[in-house]
Amino acid sequence: MNFDNFDMTAFWETFVVDWGTNLFLAILTFIIGRFVTKLISKVIKKLLNKSHMDLMLINFIMSILNALLLLFVIIASLSQLGVDTTSLVALIAAAGLAVGLALKDSLQNFSAGVMLIIFKPFKTGNYVEAAGTAGIVENIGIFSSQFRTGDNKEVIIPNGKIYQGTITNYSAKDTRRVDMVFGIGYDDDIQQAKKILQQLIDSDDRVLKEPEPLIALSELGDSSLNFIVRPWVNASDYWALKWDMNEKVKQAFDDANISIPYPQMDVHMTQAPNESNSK
Repeated sequence: MNFDNFDMTAFWETFVVDWGTNLFLAILTFIIGRFVTKLISKVIKKLLNKSHMDLMLINFIMSILNALLLLFVIIASLSQLGVDTTSLVALIAAAGLAVGLALKDSLQNFSAGVMLIIFKPFKTGNYVEAAGTAGIVENIGIFSSQFRTGDNKEVIIPNGKIYQGTITNYSAKDTRRVDMVFGIGYDDDIQQAKKILQQLIDSDDRVLKEPEPLIALSELGDSSLNFIVRPWVNASDYWALKWDMNEKVKQAFDDANISIPYPQMDVHMTQAPNESNSK
């Protein structure tokens, strides 16, 4: 190698000074950037904790935020070295788009999980009907939620299906109205039947005084006179009162000789005349 025409001054200015300066600035940018990102992450995490957001969601958000901030710091550091980051940003964006399309369903479930945790249409322990399943909510995850049905089956439902449909939360309110219908025969005494129903409702301590229970003759049916009975109870007493009242009404009506009719159909048969007789 010929070193006769080697310009030491140009080498020093071009490679040592320029590259050294760029390398120093890149390292300084990375160090300051990491300090700033940690400070930003700390402030944001404190704000999220004050908002009483779910801890699992906070940790997930912070992990994504830290990754994005670190990526931004790395790109800024590479830019100080003279690296063309335009193509790198475009490559990262294209990769992000490809991953997003590949994980479309998972991202939909994730976004729905975030909405469920933030807006809280139900919480753990509530009895909920959603996505065609009714049961007690045992866990609300980022991508799916876990339900326990009345017969003790575990059902795991993607959050996207839950949030897209109608959610019925039976535990959202402290009280519920029990809607019941009792029919009597057309020949039975209406006032006596109504009095029996009123006595049964008034004698049950689980029935709330306010709102006042409703008992009324609601329909003249095809085979029965139908009474609606609508007492209000605490949500925890809903099913127990409904089942007990069905049994008590049947026994009380039997004791008072009040019939509980069931649908009947009369079939009339006519014999066709013989062909020989018709001639």
